[in-house]
Amino acid sequence: MTFRLLTYNILHGGGERIDAIAEVINACAPDLVLLQEATDAANVERLAAATGMADCRTFQRQSLGFLSRKTVASCQWIRPRISRHAFLEVVPAGEQLRIFGVHLSAVHAAWTEQRRVFELRALLRSVALHQDRFHILAGDFNTVAPGEYLEVGKLPMRLRPLMWMSGGSVRWRTIQTVLDAGYVDVFRTLHPSDPGMTLPTSDPHIRLDYFFVPGTEIARVQSCAVVRDGAARQASDHFPVLAEFTI
Repeated sequence: MTFRLLTYNILHGGGERIDAIAEVINACAPDLVLLQEATDAANVERLAAATGMADCRTFQRQSLGFLSRKTVASCQWIRPRISRHAFLEVVPAGEQLRIFGVHLSAVHAAWTEQRRVFELRALLRSVALHQDRFHILAGDFNTVAPGEYLEVGKLPMRLRPLMWMSGGSVRWRTIQTVLDAGYVDVFRTLHPSDPGMTLPTSDPHIRLDYFFVPGTEIARVQSCAVVRDGAARQASDHFPVLAEFTI
């Protein structure tokens, strides 16, 4: 059985772009969508109606939400004590896998990268209970993978001083922390030479959106792609990423 999972940062709750976002989601035909910046509950419900989803949830004052083709078996928002952000845990119908949605702290600077590492480690401690079962970590990690290039000159002017205050470079440790915990970067594993840039849609030059699975489960991955077709360029500042898994 194939399970299609989409991760999508919809920018400021979706605003007036719900029709365009729904068009992108419908073209992908996912079984479940992890949403970031899903801060408008009414818009999430509108998206569910426009995409034929049977279940959708948001959590007040949190970025993460989801849409599901079928009513999920369970879901919860987990906020570790040291984290500014909650993580979303979803068990789809059938309970054959567990999905953890992520939206880590933003801004590219040394101190925010340290915060993301703290947040990520807190998530991994929560996930540890499920290490022996198939699970997926996915979402907007707001950071660069080790060895990948960040063109500082393309950052918005308001963010460049933060990089300079960090010494002009950041030790990108968050994604390495995930890899060191035994996970595999799904997109990079399947596409070693494709930059896979997801932000901004107007001039993609950075990859912030990821899927990770335990290294022992990589054979379950059928495909993973950045979605740039149709309305994706107008629907948000992030391109969504779609992956297919065997469950």
